[in-house]
Amino acid sequence: MTGLDIIAIGAGIAGCSAAIALTQAGHRVRVLEKQTEWRFQSSGIFVYSNGLETLDDLGLLDDILATGFAVDGGENAYFDHHGTPLTTTHYPTARDGRVPAILGIKRAELHRVLSQRMDALGVRVTLGAEVTALDPAGGVTLADGTELRGDLILGADGVRSWTRAQLAPGIEPRYTGFGIWRSVHERPADLTQKIMMMGPAKRFGIMPISDDRLYTFGTVAHPKGRHIDPTDWPGAMRAALAEFEGPAAPFLSELNADSEILFTAVDEVVMPLPWHRDRVLLIGDAAHASTPFMGQGGAMAMQDGLVLARLLGAVEDLPEALDLFGTLRLPVCQFVQDVSRAVGEAGADEDLASLPQRHEQLRATAQDAVDGFYAKLRAMNAEADAKTAALA
Repeated sequence: MTGLDIIAIGAGIAGCSAAIALTQAGHRVRVLEKQTEWRFQSSGIFVYSNGLETLDDLGLLDDILATGFAVDGGENAYFDHHGTPLTTTHYPTARDGRVPAILGIKRAELHRVLSQRMDALGVRVTLGAEVTALDPAGGVTLADGTELRGDLILGADGVRSWTRAQLAPGIEPRYTGFGIWRSVHERPADLTQKIMMMGPAKRFGIMPISDDRLYTFGTVAHPKGRHIDPTDWPGAMRAALAEFEGPAAPFLSELNADSEILFTAVDEVVMPLPWHRDRVLLIGDAAHASTPFMGQGGAMAMQDGLVLARLLGAVEDLPEALDLFGTLRLPVCQFVQDVSRAVGEAGADEDLASLPQRHEQLRATAQDAVDGFYAKLRAMNAEADAKTAALA
């Protein structure tokens, strides 16, 4: 199929990536975003080689590499919460080393690159467009009364997806019991690797995101429904992560009212198939939001659009293509969700007495765990690609 009229609800990572992939494949895409201006959460995101491969296929790798920060050798240095070195692992590169192992980038910069590519492709983006009614046969109504029709509608509106609520009202985000703190800082010239600090039931990470910036992220247990006023974020972040010394100390100590800080409670979306009804398909976090412990949520969202574009090019029947999309994507996304959840839950089940054993196990198994995860993910993606290619 080519030349479909497609409406994407939501201009986050999933919606923008899908718009690019589908437009490049010969479809006409219109993106509806309820925000009245481009305004995305700050802080950073890291993209591993599998996500960078998708950005390469979207024609964006050079722009992303120019904007973000690729960690030389994919190095991830582990420390305990006092700053004592534990071990170092390396993430895999891709495409004979042309695609780096891991890159950090500010979220706003990633969206800038995506939006510029959409603009260059002529994708129509309507800001301030809130969808208030949905016809699964291919129609949406906006808050101002505008009615739009399409051959396919994509629900790319995130964890708390309005579109998902219309298609599958029984599927709700599931709270994980975790909160995550993020902050942006100036990057010292000698900090060029990803750092993970292992505290008792807490984690603190540091990741370069540009030539002059880095971001930190800390995961902590957080009671459901507990609100922290943004004006209190600097002190609350310092207090929540006070155990961390060493590399973390200078960044925690400088937090103040002018710092770029973000706190979010962590939900996941575990949705069984089908991910579509009639001509409406859920993608990205709307269908499969993951916990952040494997850093794969953005990569899965971006890959959705690419897989969908390839399927629409290989299959002439839309219902069949949408069925196949779910069949191919569910195992991959579920694998990522399961591993990420297990990592988070294992980290939460710790106390000071258990740390020596944890450190010993980390030294013995960390690299094998990295290699095993990416090998299986690569094999699953290759199997899905082969099935798609066989349909053409």
